[in-house]
Amino acid sequence: MTDHPIPSRDAAYDTLCEFTKNANLVKHGLAVELSMRALARHFGEDEEKWATVGIMHDFDYEKYPTVPEHANEGAKILRERGWPEEIVKAIQGHASYTGVPRDTLMAKALFAVDELSGFMIGCALVRPDKSFREMKVKSVKKKLKDKAFCRAVNRDEVREGAAELEWELEDLIKFLIDELAKVEDQLGLGG
Repeated sequence: MTDHPIPSRDAAYDTLCEFTKNANLVKHGLAVELSMRALARHFGEDEEKWATVGIMHDFDYEKYPTVPEHANEGAKILRERGWPEEIVKAIQGHASYTGVPRDTLMAKALFAVDELSGFMIGCALVRPDKSFREMKVKSVKKKLKDKAFCRAVNRDEVREGAAELEWELEDLIKFLIDELAKVEDQLGLGG
């Protein structure tokens, strides 16, 4: 049960854009939103709530990019604005250093797709067609082994995220390839 109503997707996007001017960070928020929508459908959960968590998870990153400010400062802002505690805790928990447990499926899903969604966009951008459509799990896994590729992506968290969802990493990658291919135009990718 939430203590406040779930803000609309438009309100979440407006908040993201209020704090985030970097187009790539906005695109990352959109990618995680789309990944969270797909997982919510898969698990039979509230798609709008999960999408809101996805789009908002890094809204404070541009202003507070360092540990421990990121996610913790954002949580303060969201609480001041009356956001539901369930959403605040999921967003705060996506950063392991906060110590906030990922004790809901939504929080685990956010952690699982945060780093991986960003990595997969990187994989799509280096493809000739800049698309997920013909992307193979094998090529994503190969790029995960290349520490120079998308070097900011925490590979341990990618593996840990899949494990927390109780999915094989290959299955989560395949799921995201299939789902992001359907909406890649919203990310400025593909044809």
